[in-house]
Amino acid sequence: MVMTTDNVHGLILALTSSVFIGSSFIIKKKGLKNAGSTGTRAGSGGYSYLYEPWWWAGMITMIVGEVANFAAYAYAPAILVTPLGALSIIFSAVLAHFILEEKLHCFGVLGCILCVVGSTTIVLHAPREKDIESVKQVWRLATQPGFIVYTCLILIVVLILIFLCVPRYGHSHMIVYIGICSLMGSLTVMSVKAVGIALKLTFSGMNQFIYFQTWIFTVIVIIFSLTQINYLNKALDTFNTAVVSPVYYVMFTSFTIFASMIMFKDWASQNGSQIVTELCGFVTILSGTFLLHKTNGTGNVSPNDASVLSTSISSSPNPRVNPSDSC
Repeated sequence: MVMTTDNVHGLILALTSSVFIGSSFIIKKKGLKNAGSTGTRAGSGGYSYLYEPWWWAGMITMIVGEVANFAAYAYAPAILVTPLGALSIIFSAVLAHFILEEKLHCFGVLGCILCVVGSTTIVLHAPREKDIESVKQVWRLATQPGFIVYTCLILIVVLILIFLCVPRYGHSHMIVYIGICSLMGSLTVMSVKAVGIALKLTFSGMNQFIYFQTWIFTVIVIIFSLTQINYLNKALDTFNTAVVSPVYYVMFTSFTIFASMIMFKDWASQNGSQIVTELCGFVTILSGTFLLHKTNGTGNVSPNDASVLSTSISSSPNPRVNPSDSC
């Protein structure tokens, strides 16, 4: 990939975003734990964390990161920006180790490595994104039959997860909360790209906010983002942060790249070897996700988290690591 000036700007913004977002996971988790000790936990439907200063500090940190990420999409293609979220995994895991005393089993570490390697493989062999010069152009791409079908399928699955799966499996299967965030996230990024382009063109003298399409994309970004924050809070409050972050990254990145390929028809410019390489990258990501799920909660946990983790791991009655199993 040729690094143009815009791509460099997007890369710097994406790296900054990863640092802030990675930190926000830990700060918000600390606030959620404090709130859970004095009121109803977020994972149980409570909102006492809204009165916790640490949670708001984490929200501010996340907002700064999301703003940087938002700006990055205006300068660089999604295929470059999205996978850089891997850095937030590493940053979040390191902070969780020292601040929250959450540790990953050695196979969990291997899972993280596989996720990053798989995502990097996809990025290195992914096609370049089409040049987008107006919001109307994005709207035409978003209203193509293929992307409309994808959007409808995503919304149907999300509604099923929210109304059927969350009440039954939300506390025992992390994939429910993360799935909602990731599926909606793929559509959010496409809208963020449109709004980012609108702002960029508006600042350059071509007002894009006179078009109704810009406002539709803006409303989608707001509604979907608030929904993602709600279910991400539930995931962070119920499961180990060091596991939530990588799994969220893997699923979010995979669905976003897939949505981008459908919307912008990136696959049309690829040859057989590139497609096979990308498929290998996806298999690597899936392998990493499997390892992360198998090690969910096997790291050392605090006594306050033990009761939560014991109900969240269906495959093991004991969330703690046995000495014989550790590396």
